[in-house]
Amino acid sequence: MRVLVIDTALGLCTAGVFEVQDGRVRPLGLRSEAMTKGHSERLGGLARDAVAEAGGFDAIDRIAVTVGPGSFTGLRVGLSFAQGLGAALDRPVIGVSTLDALAASVEATTVAALIDARRGQVYARFWRDGLADGPPEALSLEQAADRIAALGEGAALVGTGAPLLAEAAPGLSVSDLPGAAPEAIARLAASLNPTEAPPSPLYLRAPDATPPTRLPGQPRAATPA
Repeated sequence: MRVLVIDTALGLCTAGVFEVQDGRVRPLGLRSEAMTKGHSERLGGLARDAVAEAGGFDAIDRIAVTVGPGSFTGLRVGLSFAQGLGAALDRPVIGVSTLDALAASVEATTVAALIDARRGQVYARFWRDGLADGPPEALSLEQAADRIAALGEGAALVGTGAPLLAEAAPGLSVSDLPGAAPEAIARLAASLNPTEAPPSPLYLRAPDATPPTRLPGQPRAATPA
């Protein structure tokens, strides 16, 4: 199976084509750049070049896109691009959790996947012996530290939030990845049922933006004397 991976959820803008067979993943074409903004300007070109290196769009069987949690703007860019391309090619589009993909990016089976959510929080999901220990959550650093301590020895912390909890877990492996390994995204997407993994954004917290208090050109309200 050939999977086109699109990932703009965190600090990378990635497009890659991978051959997935019997759990083995072989890269056929990959383009990835570190960035936290500007994904919309770069994604199309990166995808074009990666697919051209892999032999063209006709051989692609499905499209995988990270659905979050992550940057609101980045997620919208990746999801819109993947869904538009899926409609044009008549290929299924698979939504892959950013946290699941981060956990699949490391060798450990007991894992805390952590994304820096700012404001003293992380987006987190935990695995014990390869099995998910609950759904994705938005946790305070204190709550996350308690959950990590309960994982015990041999656990791995992975993601942009991992360094924030490193002191709470001395001796544990810490992988400060700016984004999930594209090979991990491809492997997960190949194993998922398209009907059970729609490309729908996963938001664990409301956006920080607030609506404007006045329309453009509208005068400001008078300040009371």
